[in-house]
Amino acid sequence: MLDTANTATRPVHAKPDHPAVARPKIGILLANLGTPDNYDYWSMRRYLNEFLSDRRVIDYSPWIWQPLLQLIILTKRPFSSGAAYKSIWNEADGESPLATITKAQTAKIKATMEAKYGDEVMVDYCMRYGNPSTRSKVRAMTEAGCRKILFFPLYPHYAGATSATANDEFFRALTHEKWQPSTRTVEPYFDRPDYIDALAQSIERAYAGLEKKPDILVCSYHGVPIRYLMEGDPYHCQCQKTTRLLKERLGWKDTEITTTFQSKFGPEEWLQPYTVEEVARLAEQGKKNIAVCAPAFSADCIETLEEINEEIKESFEEAGGEHFTYIPCLNDDDAHITALSNVIDDNLAGWIKG
Repeated sequence: MLDTANTATRPVHAKPDHPAVARPKIGILLANLGTPDNYDYWSMRRYLNEFLSDRRVIDYSPWIWQPLLQLIILTKRPFSSGAAYKSIWNEADGESPLATITKAQTAKIKATMEAKYGDEVMVDYCMRYGNPSTRSKVRAMTEAGCRKILFFPLYPHYAGATSATANDEFFRALTHEKWQPSTRTVEPYFDRPDYIDALAQSIERAYAGLEKKPDILVCSYHGVPIRYLMEGDPYHCQCQKTTRLLKERLGWKDTEITTTFQSKFGPEEWLQPYTVEEVARLAEQGKKNIAVCAPAFSADCIETLEEINEEIKESFEEAGGEHFTYIPCLNDDDAHITALSNVIDDNLAGWIKG
């Protein structure tokens, strides 16, 4: 995504042996969670080791956690996770759907930004785990002349295990730069009217294509241990607010929409209700026709395409559910790209003139 052909020149009055300096630009670096390079055992093991070794994700003492991770979890889990990735893999492009979608989002945002700001900006993406790494993209941007970088974690809601760890990695990358650029990080956008409207439009389109309106819409957010909420993480409250704002935008009753949390991992109690259990309970209560969306994800990934559309769907159907509709993430939908571009514009204030 980077145009590294930016003309570099020797500063006026500098000595002949002075290195060339690239013309200043502003970098816009989008960041997503990450993806394994492939679904084979060793690719999965490398990816899971990086992900599950992150203290923002698993904050248990390394003296306890690492032996368990290295000797037990990473011996078995790469096989099951690899099988899950294989079931959704984009074989044509040799990459995960998350990689494909993030590239598409970046291309559209790049076109939007260049139409507005010309060659004063440079847009690219990185991954917190796996490739392309945050450090490699920060280096590419600084080498191309970016004297300012806006870092944008593509998470609508803030959580220590998502936004914070992405920012951590960005700041670590900056420690390797001789000439550090000025930087800004983007705050969560979970309650922005344009984001809520993009969500609502996607749901309205999905419902318009169904023969019968679902009995209830389940907004399934990625879970975190409830302890994180008690320690001050605002994620739970932000998720609840998104559901409320979405309900108000759609003009629905409380009984037509609900909030749940998925992807529980480990022995701790996590945010509840758990999606996999709640959809079964809804089926048993007579709600045989449900829809599920995932507002916390900016792009479809393993947790949506495999976990929701396969595992959670199976739980619903085994409990007597009849019609299960998964509403895709906003991905590179035009309304989503507009909302993300608006966020970028707001955060570029004072740095550039439109």
